[in-house]
Amino acid sequence: AEWRASLEAYTLEEAERITGVEREKIALAARLYATTERAGAYWAMGVTQHTKGTATAQALVNLALLTGKVGKEGAGLNPLRGQNNVQGAGDMGALPDVLPGYWNVADQEARRRFEAFWATPLNPDPGLRMTEVYEAIPEVEAIYLIGEDPATSEPHQDHLKAKLERLPFLIVQDILENETTPFADVVLPAASFLEKDGTFTNTDRRVQRVRRLLDPPGEVRPDWWITQELGRRLAQALGRPWKVYKGPEGIWEEIRQALPEMMGGISYPRLEREGVRWPCPSEEHPGEAVLFRERFNTPSGKARFFPVHFTPPAETPSEAYPLTLSTGRVLFHWHGGTLSRNSRLQEAYPELKVEVNPKDAQRLGLTDGEPVYVVSRRGRIRAKAWVTDRTPEGVVYAPFHFAEAPANRLTLDALDPISRIPEYKVSAVRLEKVD
Repeated sequence: AEWRASLEAYTLEEAERITGVEREKIALAARLYATTERAGAYWAMGVTQHTKGTATAQALVNLALLTGKVGKEGAGLNPLRGQNNVQGAGDMGALPDVLPGYWNVADQEARRRFEAFWATPLNPDPGLRMTEVYEAIPEVEAIYLIGEDPATSEPHQDHLKAKLERLPFLIVQDILENETTPFADVVLPAASFLEKDGTFTNTDRRVQRVRRLLDPPGEVRPDWWITQELGRRLAQALGRPWKVYKGPEGIWEEIRQALPEMMGGISYPRLEREGVRWPCPSEEHPGEAVLFRERFNTPSGKARFFPVHFTPPAETPSEAYPLTLSTGRVLFHWHGGTLSRNSRLQEAYPELKVEVNPKDAQRLGLTDGEPVYVVSRRGRIRAKAWVTDRTPEGVVYAPFHFAEAPANRLTLDALDPISRIPEYKVSAVRLEKVD
């Protein structure tokens, strides 16, 4: 009843006002989705990187449940991860409020299970999200970054760099130098995916083998070896026992033992032959292709609808900043550009271009290729104007790959109240001609 009541204000007219999409198109899309036997919902950062990203994802869940698009092949809810093995990292508990297998840290029975398995007490309190960690400096006295370049990828970049300057101790573990390594007290050289063995898990929960093709050069080591060696030395200093792994296969065997109902049937010999989806509780099990065929992970086995309400972005256009900046990626580069700013890719896309709608360009007197400043309340960067109808009127788009013209100097550090993801997709800006 609460969920149904939450929908009453959202008529087609109101949906058109909020989204800018014609009501007839909204109605057509809704009817096509509802009446198609098998239809899946797929989304990525354009949904999640907002102060209302969680609510938007919950609205997609509601829509799929309402129309029966869950628990069958060719349907379901499919968040596309920002990079490879995000799914695998989440499966292993690389979130501040869950244990491996997505058991909540506040669940006493789950904690007891893992405390017995690891023979060590566990903290029942959730930790901080990454965006919250930086704000907690200098109360947070040390940060250990593995494959992360916050000086490029975090919002309100100048503010973030000032925080890193105040951090007492920073470890950066990565395959190449990046914009964050100058702030580091210790830099640990890590192997690339071509130089290490292990597994990746993709967005449909399929676990796949990764096989080393090259030997790591010099003192470069795989991530698992570095973190194990750090743990071993700390345990030795504290007089605590420490298990030494011989390689990724030994670590995977522990994962199988810790999560038998989820990973028990996925052995390394099996992975040599094929990728396997979890849950897979036994060697005979084929791996579950579709979740929630019969019940959901709730006490009643039934799904729950989420009442959600529209809230405007944290920052909207104004007279001084009349345009909306959305940031993202381009085909030729990858995230902070550490991996992709090589000569061939640089030739294809050598510098920052900000996409501007032709109507906005005409109003501002801009021509294609003209240098401009993009200015927000947090800073200014220089780019080339790319006049294109790929971008709607009133919106400009800029990729964040370029350290020399960092789009995230402009972005707002407002966070989603639940996920704590920054609102990368909406920042108020203006364009200025370069004299």
